[in-house]
Amino acid sequence: MPRLTLPSDASPTRLDKLLCEQLPGCSRRLAKELIAAGHVRIDGRRTRKGQEILPGAIVDVDSEYDEHAQLQPNEKLSVAILYEDADVVAVDKPAGMPTHAVRASETETVANFLLARYPEVAELGGALEPGLVHRLDNDTSGVLLAARTTAAHADLRRQFAAHLVVKKYLALVRGEVARAATIDAPIEHVRGKGRRMRMAAPGNGREAVTHILPLRRFTSHTLLEIEMRTGVRHQVRVHLAAIGHPIEGDSVYDRPTEEAIGRHLLHASSIEFVHPQSGEKVIVRSELPEDFRARLASL
Repeated sequence: MPRLTLPSDASPTRLDKLLCEQLPGCSRRLAKELIAAGHVRIDGRRTRKGQEILPGAIVDVDSEYDEHAQLQPNEKLSVAILYEDADVVAVDKPAGMPTHAVRASETETVANFLLARYPEVAELGGALEPGLVHRLDNDTSGVLLAARTTAAHADLRRQFAAHLVVKKYLALVRGEVARAATIDAPIEHVRGKGRRMRMAAPGNGREAVTHILPLRRFTSHTLLEIEMRTGVRHQVRVHLAAIGHPIEGDSVYDRPTEEAIGRHLLHASSIEFVHPQSGEKVIVRSELPEDFRARLASL
């Protein structure tokens, strides 16, 4: 619930004007609708749009604001572009940057960057994830795909839903993985545990298939190449933890060791899809980021 205040040294102002000035993405029309619906209170009391706000007053706005507010572009964000044309863009998402916003007031997500560089994506998809056709966890780095037109957005979403998009990852896991394997097990939410997921009994959860291939073995770790076409939340992390090889640094599905670098070492290294306009196969690749390479070097 956003809470606004008028500084003690400010001049009195109208309520609707204060909302437009201090709430990201709030237009005069939205301010009027929120006030009329009773979603705005001054010092705990509901009021009208022309109400004068005095210095020091506290204005609370109900959570309904986030359902209507528009995410704002952030021109100061810097995200590397791996591929772009008139229909599609692929960015190199840094670890630690959220893919999309949870609230309209957020400004440090890939979605904010996309809005600033490609204003047309504002009309594509959800208000908090404009243009995006899939997601990566906050700490996962690498290739992230978005659309720039309505037709491209619909086609790429269709390809993801039909499991036609090939996603490859690199992951540093604990323990020695002896051979290539396929983990075919559904995944479901853990009730009462927020966003935490787990492997489900056959017939429950969502289909999830993960192929793993050892690339390099260290004394106590293995570097894996992972391929998957399904896209369940936390799929790779859940599957690897379930077989006894959690991703290094994963604070949700493992206990990070002293050597962990502060995030889980999972990197979206490439994505393969059919271009919505040309029909040609497109493969976009991302190099390992510095923190991941440094950890490998230390092993």
